[in-house]
Amino acid sequence: MPPIVHGFDWPDRLVVGTVGQPGARTFYLQAQAGKNLVSVALEKEQAAALSERIEEVLDGLMAEDGNPFSIPALTPEGLVDNDPLAQPVEEQFRAGAMSLGWDPTTAQLVIDAFPIPLIDPEELENVEEIEIEPDEVLRIRIPVGTARAFAKRTREVVGAGRPICPLCREPMDSDEHVCELPEGFR
Repeated sequence: MPPIVHGFDWPDRLVVGTVGQPGARTFYLQAQAGKNLVSVALEKEQAAALSERIEEVLDGLMAEDGNPFSIPALTPEGLVDNDPLAQPVEEQFRAGAMSLGWDPTTAQLVIDAFPIPLIDPEELENVEEIEIEPDEVLRIRIPVGTARAFAKRTREVVGAGRPICPLCREPMDSDEHVCELPEGFR
């Protein structure tokens, strides 16, 4: 059976946001077109990697000789979105694998998020290779300016967590942080 595709070809809004306090935040990739709203949970590291990879793709396209696409070097001012996640935040699924592609026919980046597959470990006994077909996918197609704005916001959301201790490099949960310094620093 083919997967259910939650498709957004030109969303009104695409953001990464969080629910909860730093140290206990849940990250969401949220796409919205009109009243159609899909929220997919993801890890902080997935959000950071996605924004980094988007910037790499856009910068690579800018650097190509004879590139016919107008790729903005900076985030276009009118596309900045600092609003919180749209409510209610109802998790469609938790993202496992994600992919990023470039469609030169529409000059859009294509983001796919797939759910973490639920596999019974007993089914894996004596199996050398397993092919998993996802039940659903979130597919988002965004123009390059929106992609720059999305990557910028995502970096800011990821960076807004707990401050990092300059000595032990671990997140500080409070002003009463106690370092566990490595052996060579004691």
